[in-house]
Amino acid sequence: MTTPKLSLTDAAVTKLAVDALIVGTVQDTDGLRLAPGSEQVAAAYDGDLRQVLTSLGATGKADEVVKLPAGGKLRAPVLVATGLGKSATGGPTGEQVRRASGAAARALTGVERAATTLSAVDLSAAVQGTVLGAYAFTGYKSKSGDAPVSEVEFVVADAKADSALHALKGATAIGEAVNTARDLINTPPNDLFPASFAERATELGRAVGLEVEVLDDNALRKQGFGGILGVGAGSSRPPRLVRMRHKGPKAAKKVALIGKGITFDTGGISIKPAAGMEEMTSDMSGAASVVATMVLAARLNYPLDITATVPMAENMPSGTAYRPGDVLTMYGGKTVEVLNTDAEGRLILVDAITRACEDEPDYLIETSTLTGAQVVALGKRTPGVMGSEQFRDRVARLSQAAGEGAWPMPLPEELRGDLDSKLADLANITGHRWGGMLAAGIFLEEFVADGVEWAHIDIAGPAYNTSGPWGYTPKGGTGVPVRTLAAVLADIADQG
Repeated sequence: MTTPKLSLTDAAVTKLAVDALIVGTVQDTDGLRLAPGSEQVAAAYDGDLRQVLTSLGATGKADEVVKLPAGGKLRAPVLVATGLGKSATGGPTGEQVRRASGAAARALTGVERAATTLSAVDLSAAVQGTVLGAYAFTGYKSKSGDAPVSEVEFVVADAKADSALHALKGATAIGEAVNTARDLINTPPNDLFPASFAERATELGRAVGLEVEVLDDNALRKQGFGGILGVGAGSSRPPRLVRMRHKGPKAAKKVALIGKGITFDTGGISIKPAAGMEEMTSDMSGAASVVATMVLAARLNYPLDITATVPMAENMPSGTAYRPGDVLTMYGGKTVEVLNTDAEGRLILVDAITRACEDEPDYLIETSTLTGAQVVALGKRTPGVMGSEQFRDRVARLSQAAGEGAWPMPLPEELRGDLDSKLADLANITGHRWGGMLAAGIFLEEFVADGVEWAHIDIAGPAYNTSGPWGYTPKGGTGVPVRTLAAVLADIADQG
């Protein structure tokens, strides 16, 4: 992970000695218009900048980036116009600024220094978008190509104001947390497996002062984590359970975070089709997001008592793998009949949920690439949220404000009976394909302790971008839902 050097400036934008200057454009009903913050630049072009950009084909639509020589009108030799899309009545939203900043940062590879006026619209969003858009994962390439932009200055009215400095620090930390999750997701599974993932989580956690405990397969066996052990039984690389704790100042609320850490998912005996299986390197995206969020919690010192419980396993077929028809005894004693070994995430998660509930948290938030049904229902960019109705809606609302767009989903009572088992307390899947995401949520709910406000965020599609980059989102690991988790933790710290 590399982050550009970021700074604030209140200097006149036309006088900034940078290699590129970024301005925002808006798609309007009567054509392109310039976004707030670009007034000095427009004046340098004698009011003709809008016409110049229009003549180059610029429309202001989202993800549009147009570069043009400044022609001596600025100290910067290149002007970069990045599209915000259609603006609402109140002006561009934070997500529009975030996305436009990311698109501009992606377009500035090989540039040493840049400055942006998008910070005049929304400083935090501009910083986040820049950090996220400048991300590159090149550790496995012999030739890495042009480097991301090295330094970015954000133009604001008062560069020395505490509010501006606070916004820069917070937005940078959140962006870097997302990129930490991306790095973990993008690391190939031959290098990121349960033991090595646990080691990296330990290093990241202890570097910022977190308490970290790792349970190996022997400790898991001794303590009865039957779900994690069952899923990991087919791999030569044994499972792990990582516990990380942040105890903030004057912590009034206890929060449990849980993330699914399947470092590679073949489907096990119920093996997946070969086409696209390489994408299952991302099946630990929930765990990566939780680990990164814990590091962020320590960096920003949230006034909360937060404990992460992160199960890690590799789901492989072999002579020792668990089978359809097996009955597993989960942590806490409940039994589950395995009808499909490719519904493995919920098996490791409920071990973690039961253990986390022993800490008596006020809130429990779990995230995972849980079901293909999430993608069918909501597509590749919209996470689904299930759980306690009030907390579920709160998480979804905060996620939408943060730009990750989670959507609340129900837990219909009539689906519970479809998880009944002839052998065990319940089965790990229903006998039909209807409401698969919802049935998985109902399965998880069976293991949440009474009185705990909880939410599950299904990120099966949003966690991994298989198409081309857009906005601040690269191809590969996206880091969703780190920003949602950060927003929820901040809201709990503020509101309780």
